[in-house]
This record gives sequence, C-alpha cells and structure tokens, in this order.
Amino acid sequence: MEIPTEPIGSIPRPPALLAALADHAEGRIGDDELAARRSEAVADTIARLERTGSPVLVDGEQSKPSFATYPIAGLENLRPEGAVIPFADGHTRRLPSLTSGPFGYAVRAETYLRQARRHTDLPVKQAVIAPSALSLLYPAEGIEDYPRKAFLDDLVAEAEADIRGCLDAGAHVVQLDFTEGRLSLKLDPGGGLLEDFIALNNRVLERFSAAERARIGVHTCPGGDQDSTHSLDVDYAELLPRLFRLQAGNFYVQLASEPDPDRVLRLVGDSLRSGARVFVGVTDPIDPRVETPEQVRDRVLAAARHIPADRLGTCDDCGFSPFADDTSTSRETAFAKITARVDGTALAARELGL
Repeated sequence: MEIPTEPIGSIPRPPALLAALADHAEGRIGDDELAARRSEAVADTIARLERTGSPVLVDGEQSKPSFATYPIAGLENLRPEGAVIPFADGHTRRLPSLTSGPFGYAVRAETYLRQARRHTDLPVKQAVIAPSALSLLYPAEGIEDYPRKAFLDDLVAEAEADIRGCLDAGAHVVQLDFTEGRLSLKLDPGGGLLEDFIALNNRVLERFSAAERARIGVHTCPGGDQDSTHSLDVDYAELLPRLFRLQAGNFYVQLASEPDPDRVLRLVGDSLRSGARVFVGVTDPIDPRVETPEQVRDRVLAAARHIPADRLGTCDDCGFSPFADDTSTSRETAFAKITARVDGTALAARELGL
C-alpha cells in the first residue's frame, strides 16, 4: 500500500500567460490569442507535473481568473462592490455582488478538466469552488423579486451540476475549495456563519451517492495570496470538528504552516469521520524555502502517529497561485515543492513498511 499524494490546485502561471493576461486586459490581444496562451500553459503544467512523479495531476488553474470566481466570469448581473476578504498583510480581495436573479454559472469546471485530460493518461483532479463561498454574492440588502431562498436553491442546483459534470467527465476526484470555512470564524466567532456554510455545502453533497462522495473532497486552509493569509490566527479547534461533518470522502487540511502541527493532528485524529481519508499539508506554498524530501517524510510520520495509515494522504497546504495575478511564488519553486512532497511521501511509506 502506498500513501496517496495530490496537489491542491493552482500553479503559478508562466510569464507568457501573465503577459497575455495583461495584454488582453488592455485590449492588445483578442480572446483567441489569450485562449492559445492558456492552452499552452495547461499543456506545460501537465507535462511538468508528470516529471515530478505526481500520481495525480491538475491543470494548475491556468485558465481560471481565480479559484473562486471562475463560475461567474462574464456574468452581467453583477456589480464589483461585494464582500471584502482582508489578509494579514493589509491587502484585500473583493467578491462581486449579485444585482438580479436568477443565478447561474457562466462556466463549469468540467471545461477545464476536459482540456487537461487531453494532455495525459494519468488521473486528473478537478478543484471547484464550494457553494458556501458563492453564497457571499447575495447582497445583505436583498434583491427585489429574488429572495435569498430562491438564490440558494439556484446555487445548490448549479453547484451540484458543476461537481457532477466533473465526475461524469472522468475526474479522479473533485475537490471543493472551502477556504471561507476558517475565515467565517473570524467574521463570526460565534460560529453561526460556519454552521450556515456547513449546512449549505451538505445540501449539495447529500445529492450524491456514497460511491460518488468517495470521489469528492473538501479543502480547508487559512487562505494563501501574495504570501499572506486571512485566517491563520483562527484556532483550528473551532473548525475541524465541524468540518468533518461535511459529507465528503476526502479532506485536504493545511498543516505545514501551522505553529503547532501535533495539536492539529490530535484534533484530526479525534474528529475524522469513519470511512473518510485526510490528506495533510506537508509543503507550505507561502514559505520560499523548498522543503527537503526528508522534512516531508518526517511530517508524514508525525501524522501517522495520529491517523491510521490507510486513511492518510498528503497534499500541499494550499494552491500556489489561487488568483491569476499572484506572482509571489515562482513556478520553479512550486514544482520543486511538489517534487519534494512526492518523494518525501514515498520515503515515509517505505519507513512505515507500506
């Protein structure tokens, strides 16, 4: 038996794609040329991930504007003034706000998956945004003739279709990005917002069979953008027991950047639902230092003291560039860290006699 290891999602975009994005924004190139640069970046990302020895691949989110906003890119019933996400270094990201209904996705994640699968025969994972994040699009003042309940019903249907489309298109696993889970406890320390998020996400997950949920995972982290986080100061003890109530088969838990990983591992071991697998973060995308395989091995062995080996996997803490304009981590550093994760996980498996 091996210990499975998977990337989270985003990889820094190559310089040619970053230049094309800037040129497209300024009107210097058209949609077709931008699409060509994106296609080249996807092919290069897949090829380089294969060279790391990664058993599961991703497209690196090369064609997404961000991990969170891909479904709404191009929608006309939005205004730019929406929920603000503050990061520890002082910078912010802002979601747009819905102006009218009904709500529907403009882009589904299966389009990215199908493009990636053209370049490889290896398993491909697809990241999607959790419906809880998109629930923040609905304005606090409401929308005339489109109540919040109707919006949430539409959102649940759209999120189900996004996940199901990826499963039907052959995704190895579909991963819900749930970075807003930890952030919600900063916005609402009482936990009411988190409870709403869990309930909403479970409305979607419960639409899938047990066999399908075994191919669905949830990723949690304190955010990772421009070498900063939005909720690393929030105690994991407030999140993890609730997180594992989500009806998913896999959980991807940021851990390498935690100040007290053993404490978190104890929480995971105490809270992990029967039948679920947890992938622990063993590389920190924000730290510019590239982990050695031996460091990764030791982190895996520490996790194995709290989590049964047959329910353990490894991952990166977070995506390396969840927003397309984030260049704080180089592409070379990202692939070096992924190589260390793959090699270090294999070392740990041998140490454990697997």
